Order: sequence, then structure tokens, then C-alpha cells
Amino acid sequence: MSTVYEVRDGVAVITLENPPVNGLGHATRAGIAEGLAKAQADDQVRAVVLIGGGKAFSGGADIREFNTPKATQSPLLVDVIAALDACAKPVVAAVHAVAMGGGLELALACHYRVGLPGAQIALPEVKLGLLPGAGGTQRLPRAIGVARALDMVVTGRVVKSETLVGTLFSTLFEGSHDDLLAGAIAFAGDVASQGGILPRLRDAAIDDADGAAQAAIDAAREKVQREQPHFPAPQKCVAAVEAALQRPFDDGVKFERECFVTLVSSPESKALRHAFLGERAAAKIADVPDDTPVRTIERVAVIGAGTMGSGIAMTFANAGMPVTLVDTTEAALARGIEGMRGNYARAVTRGKLSADEAQKRLARIHGSTDFASVADADLIVEAVFEEMAIKQVVFRELDKVAKPGAILASNTSTLDLDALAATTSRTQDVIGMHFFSPANVMRLLEVVRGAQTGKDVLATVMKLAKRIGKLAVVARVCDGFIGNRMLEPYFKQSQWMVEQGATPAQVDGAIERFGFAMGPFRTSDLAGNDVSWAIRKRRHAEHPGIVYPKIADVLCEAGRYGQKTHAGWYDYAEGDRAPHASAKVGQMIDDYRKANAIVPRTFSDDEIVDRLVYALVNEGAKVLADGTAARASDIDMVYLNGYGFPLWRGGPMHYADTVGLDKVLARVREFAQDAHGEDWTPAARLVELADAGKRFNA
Repeated sequence: MSTVYEVRDGVAVITLENPPVNGLGHATRAGIAEGLAKAQADDQVRAVVLIGGGKAFSGGADIREFNTPKATQSPLLVDVIAALDACAKPVVAAVHAVAMGGGLELALACHYRVGLPGAQIALPEVKLGLLPGAGGTQRLPRAIGVARALDMVVTGRVVKSETLVGTLFSTLFEGSHDDLLAGAIAFAGDVASQGGILPRLRDAAIDDADGAAQAAIDAAREKVQREQPHFPAPQKCVAAVEAALQRPFDDGVKFERECFVTLVSSPESKALRHAFLGERAAAKIADVPDDTPVRTIERVAVIGAGTMGSGIAMTFANAGMPVTLVDTTEAALARGIEGMRGNYARAVTRGKLSADEAQKRLARIHGSTDFASVADADLIVEAVFEEMAIKQVVFRELDKVAKPGAILASNTSTLDLDALAATTSRTQDVIGMHFFSPANVMRLLEVVRGAQTGKDVLATVMKLAKRIGKLAVVARVCDGFIGNRMLEPYFKQSQWMVEQGATPAQVDGAIERFGFAMGPFRTSDLAGNDVSWAIRKRRHAEHPGIVYPKIADVLCEAGRYGQKTHAGWYDYAEGDRAPHASAKVGQMIDDYRKANAIVPRTFSDDEIVDRLVYALVNEGAKVLADGTAARASDIDMVYLNGYGFPLWRGGPMHYADTVGLDKVLARVREFAQDAHGEDWTPAARLVELADAGKRFNA
């Protein structure tokens, strides 16, 4: 059973027992409804207490039921809410730890609410592209006022129970869950003995005599239209709260429900829910059980004080861990530390960090030019130049000085981790930790599992990722792993299109209007065109049959490395990262076309987007087939969190699912008939799934 019913001192206690957070799936909803009916039919019961067992009151609806038959199976949450609201006996919600989403709506429908301090209270549905669908947008403004409710509903912000005493909560009890239950039973008995009309939030009036509530709504509407134009949920949240102000309660509930039904079927909500579930799935590794023993990580060392190494050091320091930062010269070390000091200073200036906290974090980082200084580190992260020979030298040295059991990690973004591990006598301790720049900001961490990487090492790094605030996605060893491997055909397509008639600005503009944070040419200028140039040269040497577009090499041969040289695919002014169309690049492209007898053609925005996105999808299908990624959602998490793919589209594989794999395959085959069609050989997995009418994300 997902609920437990008992009677204590004339008070019926309905306890939610659906761990871990008492989600309101069908069985739990049915249990509440049955318990409530039983309590009303029992003349010996004077009142009802609704409480969560275990770690939470309720974390809300089970989103896995959305768009499934269970979502429409009686009783619905709205039915349970209506039954609570209409109960003739006082119902008291006893809240501890968490009351979110449908869980908070459950509490709002009760006549009284008591709780423990520190409980997290929220209506976070907007983060899933939804709004509260069981009266939350109508009751919360009546409980705590329009302005505060509007903020909670539109942002999904979490507030603590102690800030809501006197509005949402009648009282809070100090102590344990048992103390809360005892206090709630006594409270319920007291209100039952007093008699009188039961207070229902549906009957509470909203006062807006001075127009402040409507002004808050108008301001919120303008803000979400400006800041979140691609997400319909925030705008409907505002409209629903406005309905609470302007309409009778039942009309407002009806309007809220109409909004919910519209949103739950929207592509944006489906994408956000996919991302929510995908993040949780990424933590699951088929052959590494949750109870796998992990190693203790308390001290960290980072090799290389450049941009990446410094960002990685800050990441660990920000999580409260002492870090030793090592580089070969005092000058390099000083540059790295000065860069970190500047980063922290900017965070203080922007109000994101106190000066005291910034100083504490910086103080956790200790610089050294002595490799032996890493001897006491539990984890050592190599972040030197992306060249195999250099990294192998580092790993040989680490093998000599690192203590037994220390984890040796490489930040490589493309290179063969197994070749690095082979330079050591402890291949089981070697793993890839590919951070994304800036490492102290970007959330994604590609965790690369080598052929010999120990399961305990993998489990340790996955747990550590959570500690340092990263979303970890496991990849197997291949050139570029998940993200950068897929990025190669994406960049190739962008450059082929420029060779054949498009402009860099046109390509960037089309994909940015699709929703990418930055187009391929702006991205390349930011990362450094010389970096991708070096990778192309390495790959060509290793695989001479690969044919690359040559126009990017022409730019690099002219020293146009991007923002670092103020000249790349675009021109850049000193101290300004804004791209400006370059007449020189335009002339270089024209000259290249003439020299190679290329007659330029036009490209529509739709074709540009299809070529770029389906290049990712086709390679992603190969990544899935060879096991580099365990599941399609892992690929989507990489692209949503590390490569600027638009969140409201759910990642490349999810987007392909929404388009229809048969349509994607048809487009891939069409491109295979054009110039450089050899890059468009359909992936076997794409063909297999499309022919079967299936999806990447089952």
C-alpha cells in the first residue's frame, strides 16, 4: 500500500508511504481518497491529519504518468483535492521536509497546515513546462498574497516553511517527524472541538484595492515575454494567477485546468520533462550498482594552470575542497592564480558572492611547480595542452608520485584515454573527466570510462560530480567521446555550406534562430580556430581517407584564429567579443570558390538547420550503436548542458523523435545525393528505428 490509515485519539491519520518523496501516483491518490472516505464515514473520527512518511510530505505528481493512461485513471489529483476541500471534518496537513507541486496543492486543499521548520515549499511545475493543475494557482494567492504567489508560480522558486507562518501555516512544531505528528493530532483535535465553519482557501478573498496585485501581474507578464519567449508555461502561469484575482474560484480553477491540459501536450513541456528524467537516467550505469563502494576524495590536485586547469581548480574550491594547482613555471602559475582572483572579484562585483566567501575559496587553492606536491591528493586531474605526447609524459610522472589508490583523471576532450592509461602501472585508476569551458561555470562533465577503469573509480567520480555541482554523463573511449565526436560532422557541414554559397553569418543566424546559444562559426572563433585545425591535422594523419573542407585551413594559415587574435570568421575589436562581418573573410571565401571552380548556390534557413542538426543526429545514432553512449537521453543531456542546444527542443535525439525518424532519414538520404554526400551515409541505427516506426528515446 502507498498509504497507511489509522485512528489516534479520535483523529484519522492518513500517512503517505510512496518513497522516496511520496509522489502522487495513481495508487497514492487512491489511498488518500479511500482514507478520507473512511474517516468521514466513521462517527468516532473528529478530524483528519494528512502526513508524509519517510523523507517528505510529498514531492508532487509522478511525471512518468503524464501522457499515459494512468494520468486519466480515477481518482485524479483534482478529485482528491476536491474531496479534501469538501470534507465536513477538519483536515490538517502536517508538512515536513518537502511539499512541492501536487504535494503543496494537496496541503493547500486542507483546512489547516502545520509543519516543521526548514520544509521546502514550492510549485516548480513551470520548470517542466507546466503550471500547477490542481488549484495551486488559485489557492496560493489567496493564502500568501498575489505578488508572493506569482513569484513562486512563475519561477518555481523554493521557500522555507518558517517564512510562511501566519499565512500558509497556522503553526510550526520544533523537533522530529514524531513530534510533528503528535502536534498535528493535538491541533486537529483542538480545531474539531471548537466547531464552526471550516476555513477553505477557495473562500478567501484577494484584496487589490490599491491595484498592487494587478501591477505585479502586469510586470511579470512583460518580464516573461521578454526573457522567456520560447516557453509558453511562464506566460500561462501569469494568466492563471491573474484569473485568481479577477474570476470566481471555480472559474479560475477551470481556466487553470485548461492551461494545464494545453501545456502537458506541448512540445516544450515534453522536452523539459525529457531533460528532467534524462538527468536522472544519466546517473544510472548498468553494470555499476548503486551500492558500489566508493573511494574517499578530500584532497584534489590539478596539473596545468591554464584556462581549463584554473577553472577546474575553482570548481573544486567552490565545493569546499582543498586544491593543489601545479604548473611547470612560476610565471604560468602566477597567471593562473591571477586569473582566478579576477574571476572571484567579478563575482563579488556582480553580487553573486560575498568578498569573504571569495577569499575563502581562493585560499583553498595552493600553487606549486613541484610534481611531488600532488603526492597526498586523492584525485589528480590533468589539464595540460591537448597533445598526446605531452599528456603521456604527465601520466608517467603521476604514476611515480601519486599515492596508491589515487584516481588519475584526464581532462582530454578527444584523445584516447586508454593510451594515456597504458603509460601507467595502474590502468584501473585512470578515468576521463572532460570539463567544459569555463569549467567553473559549465554544468556538464563527460566521464570517460576506459577499458580498464575500475567500477569503484567510476562510481566515485559520478558521486563526486554531484558534490561539485556537475551533471555527469558516462562515455566510452573513442575520438571525441560523445559531444566532440558528434560535433565534427556538424562543423563539417557548416564549412561545406560556406564553400558552396552560404556565409558564416547566414549559417550562424539560422541555427541561432532555431535556438542554439551560438552558431558554429562564432563558437569556433570563441574556442580558437587553431584548436580545431590541430585536431583536423591529427585526424587526417591518423585517417588519410577523411576529407575535410579546406576553407577553415585557409583562415588558419592567415593567422585568423578567432577572438584571441581579433580575427577569425569574423572581425573583433579590442576588448569586444561582438562579431563583425569581415570583408577579408568574404574575399577569401570568394577567391577559394573561384580557385576550386565552385559555383555558389543559395541555402534556405530550413536547409541550414536540417543539415546541421541532422548531422548531429546521424552521428548520434552511430554513438548509440557502438556503445559510446548508453542511451539516447545521455546524448541529449550532453548537448543541452554542454553545447548550447535549445532546452525547449530537448536535445538532438529527442528533437529527431519529435520530427519523426522516417522524416529525418528521408532528409539524410536527400543530402547524400548532393555534393560531399559521402558524409551522409545513413547510420544503421537510424535506418533500423525509422523502418520500425520507433524512436531513439523509447
